[in-house]
Amino acid sequence: MSSRGFTLIEVVLAIALLSLLASIAVPSYMGFAERGRVAQAISDMGRIQLAVERHRLNNSDEFPASLAEVQLDTLKDPWGRPYEYLNVSLAGDIGQLRKDKNLVPLNTDFDLYSKGPDGASQKPLNAAASRDDIVRANNGAYVGKAEDY
Repeated sequence: MSSRGFTLIEVVLAIALLSLLASIAVPSYMGFAERGRVAQAISDMGRIQLAVERHRLNNSDEFPASLAEVQLDTLKDPWGRPYEYLNVSLAGDIGQLRKDKNLVPLNTDFDLYSKGPDGASQKPLNAAASRDDIVRANNGAYVGKAEDY
């Protein structure tokens, strides 16, 4: 007498195997997708930096007051939020500037950053809310994750 169906043990083993594969594949995919969003934010920030520098060259060495002056105020980061921009010369006081772990301002020309996946940020990069931000530092010599700076 031959059986044409699966036994309960075979079904349970198949489900267990699929669950194991999914538990490996899903986190790998999520990490890959997040790295892609970070790369997109870095690329966008390079584009913004070029537009800001072009504006400075065409306007008597003056940086724009906002991203609206370079028509990039509607550009959203990969997490759906606008990029943050601050002209350092218009900041008024040093308290408004992003700072590294030694509380030294990141830039002397302009600050540009994305608040990252969590959408939260604080001025010093060593604050927990700022660790996942994508930042521009050293006047554009570094653009990447705050935790790697």
